[in-house]
Amino acid sequence: MMIRQFIGFCLLSLACTSAAQDVKETIYVAKEQRPLYDRDLFLYELLQQALKAAEYDVNIEHVKVHPHQQRTLMALSKGLVDLHWSMTSPAREKLAIAVKFPLFDGLIGKRVLIIHKAQYKRFKRITELAQLSRFTAVQGHDWPDTKILSSNGLSVKPIVNYQAMFDMVLHKKADYFPRSIVEAQSELLNQNNPALMIVPDYYLSYPARFYFFVNKDKAELAKNLEIGLKKLKHSGAYNALLQRYFDLNMLSNSHMLPLTNPFH
Repeated sequence: MMIRQFIGFCLLSLACTSAAQDVKETIYVAKEQRPLYDRDLFLYELLQQALKAAEYDVNIEHVKVHPHQQRTLMALSKGLVDLHWSMTSPAREKLAIAVKFPLFDGLIGKRVLIIHKAQYKRFKRITELAQLSRFTAVQGHDWPDTKILSSNGLSVKPIVNYQAMFDMVLHKKADYFPRSIVEAQSELLNQNNPALMIVPDYYLSYPARFYFFVNKDKAELAKNLEIGLKKLKHSGAYNALLQRYFDLNMLSNSHMLPLTNPFH
């Protein structure tokens, strides 16, 4: 009887251990409450590929968050979510673990100008930054880009609402909306308004890095993400994914207006 009970206990212990091993860790990824663009879809796919490359098998659940970058990073610092992505700054790197792999290979700092078509003749004449300073841009009030543009002598209106920035350009209450080359094209498609266009003649360029940010309690997740991203870069899978999602032809067919980034 005692032997039978012992064997039963051993079998139960093995079953419990096996079940515990089958339970995957769940990571909670912030998902902004706005339309998803190519930039977002690229990052979701890159995240999955990086975790797979690192052989870090987890469940991913999405948590809806307010579309303000700073609020999401605060949610990361409080443990309300485990992972999000953002352009980096010294202040942001204090709130969460920055996985220091540039997710867009520096393209986040290549900024095209979204304008009203009626303004194009004025914008076409611009050949240097000093001329652009006579016009007014709109940017998110909590975006690092707002400070970068202002530090280069450009006039910038900080705005809280994302859609309002397109509307202000459309109604000529602001002159232009700088957006990254990996953002602008799909955003214009979503706006579906023929009065908006991208200035094809030049783009702004400043050093900028866009990182995955991870809750400080999830150091293992951050470590595996870095391992996986480096593997994808080394294998060529990262560059293939980048080229599949984004049309970068404009960068070779127009000229660059360089800016400095004192917060880099």
